[in-house]
Amino acid sequence: MSDIRLAFSHPVERAVATADDRPRDRISLRDHVVEVEIGAFQAERGATQRVRFDVVVEVRPLTEPVADDVDRILSYDRLTEAIAQELAAERVNLLETLAERIAERILLEPMAMRAFVRVEKLDRGPGALGVEIVRTRRDLPRDLHLVRDEDRPHPVIVYLSNAAIASDRLAPWLDGLEAAGRPAILCVGAPEMPAPRARAGLAQRRIDLLALEQNAWVLAGRDARCVVVESRTELDWAMKHGQISVWAPSKIVLDAVDSPEAQPRDGVALAAWLGRQMQAAELIVVGETPPDEAGLPVRAAGPDAPAL
Repeated sequence: MSDIRLAFSHPVERAVATADDRPRDRISLRDHVVEVEIGAFQAERGATQRVRFDVVVEVRPLTEPVADDVDRILSYDRLTEAIAQELAAERVNLLETLAERIAERILLEPMAMRAFVRVEKLDRGPGALGVEIVRTRRDLPRDLHLVRDEDRPHPVIVYLSNAAIASDRLAPWLDGLEAAGRPAILCVGAPEMPAPRARAGLAQRRIDLLALEQNAWVLAGRDARCVVVESRTELDWAMKHGQISVWAPSKIVLDAVDSPEAQPRDGVALAAWLGRQMQAAELIVVGETPPDEAGLPVRAAGPDAPAL
C-alpha cells in the first residue's frame, strides 16, 4: 500500500522515500501550468492545451552559511526557466521527451544532484495524463555540454534553384564549399511539376513541404556529398563533422514554436528563415532573386557562377 500511495504522491514525497544516507536539500515547483502546443496526434496540432509541471530538485547542501545571498543557492527561477527554454526550443510530440530535456537542463546546474520531473496534460482526458521521470547527474549524456554550452557554428545557407541543381557547376561549387571549411546547408525549392492541391490549408502545407523534400532527394542523387537531413540535431552533427547537408524542411517547420510566415512554395524565403534559426553567417541564393529582407547577409549568384 505504501508503494501504491507513493506512485501517486507529489515528487517531493517520492524524493524523500527514495533518498540515500547522504544529506540533500530540496527545492520544488508545484502546479506550474502552461498553455502549450504538444502531442503526437494530428488533432493536437495547431491548438494549445494546459500542461502542468511539478519539479523537485535535490541539491548539494551548502557547507557555509547562505548569508541571505541568492547567488549561493539554486534559484527557483532556474526551474521555470528550464521549462520555458525547452518549450521555446521546438514543438515536441511526447511528454517523455519534454520531461527528459527539462531534467537534463536542470542537472546542468552545478548544485543539482537529482531531479524529479512530472509533466501532465490536463485537457486530454477525464483526469490528468502524464509522466514522471527521475534523473541524476550521472545520467547526463557525456556530450550534452556540446549541445548546451558550446557556441554553435554559423553555417552558410545555400539556396539552389532547379537550374542550379541541374547545373554542371554543382560539383565545383561543392568543392569550393568544402575547401572554404565553412559548415554548409543546402536548401531547394519546389520541383517544376505542379503539386497536388488540397482544400485544407494544413494539408496543403504538408504537401508543399514534401515537394521540397522530393527535390532535396533529387539534389542528393546528383552528388554523394549532399546528405539529406531533417532535424536540428542532425544539422548540428553535420556542421561539427564537416558534412554538407541538404535540408528536408518538414520536421523543423512543423515543429517550430515560431512557424515561418513564408509559404513552403517560396523556397528562398524559407531558406532565409532557416538561416535566421541557425544564426547563419550568410545566405547565398543561386539562380533565383534574393529576398528583400532576409534578416542576414545575402549574396546572389547565377546558375553558371564559377564559384560560390
